[in-house]
Amino acid sequence: MSRRLTRRELVGLIGAGAVAGPLLARATSGPVVRRGRVGLGTLPPPPPGRALDRGAARAALERALVAATGEPSPRLAMAALFSPSDTVGIKLNCLARSLSPRVELVEALVGLLREYGVPAHRIIVFERSDRELRQARYTIRREGGDYQCFGVASDYDSEPSTSGEIGSCFARVVSTTCTALVGFGVVKDHDLAGISASLKNWYGVIHNPNKYHDNHCDPYVADVARHPFIKDKLRLTIADGVTALYHGGPAWRPDTTWPLGLVVASTDQVAVDAWAWRVIDDERRRHGLPTVEAAGRPPRFIATAARYGLGVGDPSAIKEVLA
Repeated sequence: MSRRLTRRELVGLIGAGAVAGPLLARATSGPVVRRGRVGLGTLPPPPPGRALDRGAARAALERALVAATGEPSPRLAMAALFSPSDTVGIKLNCLARSLSPRVELVEALVGLLREYGVPAHRIIVFERSDRELRQARYTIRREGGDYQCFGVASDYDSEPSTSGEIGSCFARVVSTTCTALVGFGVVKDHDLAGISASLKNWYGVIHNPNKYHDNHCDPYVADVARHPFIKDKLRLTIADGVTALYHGGPAWRPDTTWPLGLVVASTDQVAVDAWAWRVIDDERRRHGLPTVEAAGRPPRFIATAARYGLGVGDPSAIKEVLA
């Protein structure tokens, strides 16, 4: 295993021009993981009917990434997580038409990956279907442009694989094509699972998610997330929390949204859900509603994922870092 470069050595190499543009091939022996740490970047919602300002979206995402990784710059954050030789898949959650990751934030992440040295044809933004992507204002593109963007459709492995209590065919974009993954969700209540921000997003890469909603999706959500196709490739989790949903999810409910005004990032996928659980419960209390657990929808899969060693699942143990 190669020796880890010190910060001084890395900066010296950059200053001397010995590590060029796509340089920053990973300076560590593997992607950095900050367990229990959630980085936040403030980003107020735009006026109704208006898109996010792209500059503001980029700045908020950069702040969240720096806070999540503890690196001094967005470029070094990319270096801590990815290699220019990676094929990076960005899994969106576009189930709710008006509560999907905003194009401006996703394209800000694409821009950071491109600047770091990952070529356009190896950046894949995907969801379950082209239809869901189009309704969330994404352009379907399988070649050309700054990144590829398409739905999984029926492109699954021919044979199922197992993980805990699930047996599913995984999308080939996850099992075969990509070497690194980013989960990009939203912050919302879920009528069966309790909450949905991070882990449940991966239901969108199996062919039979309808089979795994009993018992508040526990342990099934955690079983999908601990499959090596996800666990061994996941580098980063991001959640669009500019507008969040505290009741009635996962579908869009304009009467139960609130302007959370945050971009969320973490290298701990479980911590994102634990954090979202706390934030959603706080907002429910403000509106006189019971917590999701008291309402009969405990997000038990979070504790299960923590027991599996996937991350920190105790909401009280999450460290928020606001950049």
